[in-house]
Amino acid sequence: MTLAFRELAVADAAAAAEIEAVLFAGDSPWSEAAYRAEISAPHTFYLGAFDEDRMVGYAGLAMLGPRDDPEFEVHTIGVVPAQQGRGVGRALMEQMMHTVDLLDGPCFLEVRVDNTPAIRLYESFGFFTAGVRKNYYQASGTDAYTMTRPKKSERRDQ
Repeated sequence: MTLAFRELAVADAAAAAEIEAVLFAGDSPWSEAAYRAEISAPHTFYLGAFDEDRMVGYAGLAMLGPRDDPEFEVHTIGVVPAQQGRGVGRALMEQMMHTVDLLDGPCFLEVRVDNTPAIRLYESFGFFTAGVRKNYYQASGTDAYTMTRPKKSERRDQ
């Protein structure tokens, strides 16, 4: 498999929503309309991983606050089940964290408390658990960890 990565366009919203429906079926997956809105928002960066013309993963990052003192939030990341564990999620995270580090902002995200592979991935990028959000995921009522990653200038790994 040879992957290509590119910024998502509004036309990619249906493919992202299709993957989302599979990955988050029990937790109110985002709709195509939600992806259209997020992809077109001026403060977001959405990236897709493609095997030929087929999307196999996506990720979304939002920049909050002013450009000279930003904060970032990972809005979403997902990889089709057949490609999980093959480095697609890591490659998407590398792209997003490169953007975060260029602008030297802290980054935040929420992750299901039972999603051990994702938690390990985030920890490998310097995220740590900052708290728990009870019943965060609807409709399942599953809790989420709130994770944070300090800005590059404040990390030891700079």
